[in-house]
Amino acid sequence: MNLAIKIIIGLLAGIAVGFLLNIFSPDLFKNLDTYLFSPLGKIFLNLINMLVVPIVFFSITLGAAGIGDPKKLSRIGIKTIVYFLSTTAVAIIIGLALSLLIQPGNIGEFNTSNADYQAEKAPSIGETLLNIFPKNPIEALATGNMLQIIAFALFVGFGIAMLGEKAGMVKKLFEQGNDLMMYLVGLVMKFAPYGTFGLIASAIGSQGWDAFKAMLLYVFVVVLALAIQFTVVYGSAVGFLAKRNPLSFYKGFFPAMIIGFSTSSSNASLPVSMNSAQKNLKVPEQISSFVQPLGATINMDGTAIMQGVATVFIAQVYSHNLTIAELLTVVLTAVLASIGTAGVPGVGLILLAMVLNSVNLPVEGIALILGIDRILDMLRTAVNITGDAACAVIVAESEKKKEPAQKAG
Repeated sequence: MNLAIKIIIGLLAGIAVGFLLNIFSPDLFKNLDTYLFSPLGKIFLNLINMLVVPIVFFSITLGAAGIGDPKKLSRIGIKTIVYFLSTTAVAIIIGLALSLLIQPGNIGEFNTSNADYQAEKAPSIGETLLNIFPKNPIEALATGNMLQIIAFALFVGFGIAMLGEKAGMVKKLFEQGNDLMMYLVGLVMKFAPYGTFGLIASAIGSQGWDAFKAMLLYVFVVVLALAIQFTVVYGSAVGFLAKRNPLSFYKGFFPAMIIGFSTSSSNASLPVSMNSAQKNLKVPEQISSFVQPLGATINMDGTAIMQGVATVFIAQVYSHNLTIAELLTVVLTAVLASIGTAGVPGVGLILLAMVLNSVNLPVEGIALILGIDRILDMLRTAVNITGDAACAVIVAESEKKKEPAQKAG
């Protein structure tokens, strides 16, 4: 039985066990969650997170060194960032449009008197830009500051490319380090079906059906927007820009989607995402190594959808009519806020606090969606990483067209 099927079985078993225990034996669930489900999930997450920083550092460095030519590196970088910002803007517009059309906050009674949510402070755009360049790269690696790690790795990779043979041994060391990390990913993935089971059983069992019932229309709007982004936006982009069959793309990337869904973390999914893109989608390693770690850091399409839907939902609950100017502010703030935000579970709520503040809506309204956000976070992450892979495929195909033209010239 191949690994993808085992992971799906673990996923379905986790959903079934979580729901059944939540409905029939909440006390038994608490005990099993403490001693079985949560430990299984945490061990799996820790094993994957253990590999994330070295994989990002090795892969970005090798990607930059492999591209070599500064013009080519900047060309790929510009394509990647333009794609990410464009799809994030499209994602939040889809979320806003559907929530304005369906109006989930105007149906039903919502108790806002006890709403209480303390948001962590999101960094300003200025702070994010200044923090790209690390004062201490060792500290950046130790704390897992992804933007700083990417910046440092780009410098190292560019230096290796410019020094050529003089840095041959260093490049070889990075290649061997990268090979070692990918081998360890394969080893860790053997535990994935059990980790997936534990994560899903814990999430479903702790939330249950009651959390869904109270927020069914909100959940429907978010899931519909995610589905449109996933199928129409990414499918069209892969079909028209990369001239690839979208169904083959989804099939090849499916194992990574399952891991993204179960971990709710773009960073934790990164090793599997890159592996799927390189082996199944045939994206060259140097492009995958550059585009996907960058995407895990700055591309948050699924999160942008949640912010759009949640902002309109909270505005409707509090009887606040958003103006055109406020809607444009939501789009701009959400797109810019996604840059430099850690790809970890729950980060969408921090960004949402920033968006709500930008249009003077009460941050306490986030408490209304907290109950079901953990499960929606899983879907958002699967969409986020699929967008990263679509970008890698599109950039790879566009670079193929450049190469014959350059040889002919």
